[in-house]
Amino acid sequence: MNQHRDDRSLGEHVSRDETAQARSADQARHAGGGDHDGNQRSLPFLSLAALGIVYGDIGTSPIYALREAFFAHADIGLQPSNIYGVLSLMFWSLIVVISIKYLSMVMRASNNGEGGIIALVALLNPWKTEKKSRRHILMLMGLFGASLLYGDGTITPAISVLSAIEGLTVATPAFTPYVIPVTIAILIGLFLIQKRGTATVGSYFGPVMVVWFATLALLGIGGILQNPAVFMAINPIYAVDFFAANGFAGFLVMGTVFLVVTGGEALYADMGHFGVAPIRLAWFALVLPALLLNYFGQGALMLAHPEIRQPFYRLAPGWALYPVVLIATLATVIASQAVISGVFSLTRQAVQLGQLPRMSIIQTSRDSYGQIYIPAINWILMVATIGLVIGFKSSDNLASAYGVAVSLDMVITTVLAFFVAYRWGWFPRFAGAIAVVLLLVDLAFFGANIFKIPSGGWYPLLVAGMIFFIMATWRTGRALLRRHLDDDTEPLSDFIDNLGEDEHRIRGTAVFMTRAGSRTPSMLLHHLRHNQVLHRQVVLLTVHTRDIPWVSAAERLEIEDLGRGFYRLQVYYGFMQVNNVPVALRFAEEYGLTLDVEQMTYYVGRETLIPTRAVPGMMVWREHLFIFMARNATPATAYYKIPPERVVELGIQIEI
Repeated sequence: MNQHRDDRSLGEHVSRDETAQARSADQARHAGGGDHDGNQRSLPFLSLAALGIVYGDIGTSPIYALREAFFAHADIGLQPSNIYGVLSLMFWSLIVVISIKYLSMVMRASNNGEGGIIALVALLNPWKTEKKSRRHILMLMGLFGASLLYGDGTITPAISVLSAIEGLTVATPAFTPYVIPVTIAILIGLFLIQKRGTATVGSYFGPVMVVWFATLALLGIGGILQNPAVFMAINPIYAVDFFAANGFAGFLVMGTVFLVVTGGEALYADMGHFGVAPIRLAWFALVLPALLLNYFGQGALMLAHPEIRQPFYRLAPGWALYPVVLIATLATVIASQAVISGVFSLTRQAVQLGQLPRMSIIQTSRDSYGQIYIPAINWILMVATIGLVIGFKSSDNLASAYGVAVSLDMVITTVLAFFVAYRWGWFPRFAGAIAVVLLLVDLAFFGANIFKIPSGGWYPLLVAGMIFFIMATWRTGRALLRRHLDDDTEPLSDFIDNLGEDEHRIRGTAVFMTRAGSRTPSMLLHHLRHNQVLHRQVVLLTVHTRDIPWVSAAERLEIEDLGRGFYRLQVYYGFMQVNNVPVALRFAEEYGLTLDVEQMTYYVGRETLIPTRAVPGMMVWREHLFIFMARNATPATAYYKIPPERVVELGIQIEI
């Protein structure tokens, strides 16, 4: 029997946690649609919340972006034509990359309201395609793009906080020896509070960022008043003339100009949290005007005083320097928090989709489903971030490592978005023309950033390569493990038919955690072979992660009666949800299967993996890596929230 019940009957019995998940799913889909007719009074409040989470990274770029465009390239002089040219490039980068590409185009690719590169890959449904097929190649591209964001997740906190604290040296060089220690102290504090969750602190993100963007605008206006003619840089001719006058050196400047759009991926990744409309409103009403005013204000100041090396902080009057450093520090901490939370979310999605080993994922808020904490990732990020501060020593040096990963990620996003549009039936020529234009811009930025590789750009690529290799090893190892288990089992229908009538059956329910398929679970055979008994009810339970962010409670279960007391029970979750098997099993009675949740026994396999050259598939050293990850993965009992006192583990030795 395959049964589904309607939302009303099931909803009457939903537990508190499951109700919260279902409500979060509905809110995510509601927010992500962008065309709903909900309460429009909430739009300003959602836009306010989006300021801290979505625009923290891009909002702190004025601290260092224009400075790096000139002082990172000795061949670019500070004559007015170059200043106008760089400002023109920054202006049109913000318009083309953020306003047009992400806000107008890419955010149309919504996976049930969710965005981000993993959600974009899932729209292509590539997980079970054949190797070397187009969708398989696109999947690999998407996973590598996701891997690139891990490198960004360590660089952003380092460069953001370090650049803010460096503002103290503008007041007096006496602060110089304390910049790195203070930066490290702030970063340690930031990572230590992650386990407490960011719900409380997050409520202040929006108001603080309103103050920050207002500060950017006011500082910029003060600079513009010194030379209002700076607005001529809006004319793209100045950008063209800049390239003509500076040649290859002008092209390299694109690598630092790219710093003004490095937060672009956050717009798409956080779409499910706020919806398209609030993100667009915050951008056009506050963020974009504030950024442009500040960049043009810095440009006007540099026209008047080309000797200035810290144009952002020099915009502030002497009496306001320390308050500006303080608000800049708060803004960079918020930007760092947003990136850290994004890495947590990305990791959860990868784990749910089977691309990384199971990890301990802690929900830190009942009200905000996006508030999670992953201890292992948190400590790795902290060590890597502090290492970057110590190793690179200044935001100038870190800027040379920043941009390579994000620019390549933007290239991958454009390619994936084109194939999603093609799959959705967009006119191929129209979609292709748009993709080509956007790809030319992305490739120009990536090409300029490539030259950063020797001076630090190697770092995010190295991190991405390591993460991608770990994903590939985990995915290949699991495939080898599944193949071995299938070879040693018989069809499930044959197993049930061959059960003897005198087979000893004992009271209760046994739940065997298995994967989907028609083969008999090896754990079941192992149990029967050694214990010579079966429970009166045997449930073969499989947990599926679907290619959508949320699965409603009403669609959580499917049950099939296999006969002779055997049932196949399939539980479905979205890749943004937390698996909770006991909660899901409480609904089984609604589908016609009576289970005593408090008395059932869960059987979980514990495979002892043995590397060997005799089994083809992976080199032995990769097999050792896979075994290491498997041994250190979060146990299935903890990951699926199964009560440990109800669990029996069955050990099996397997050669891979």
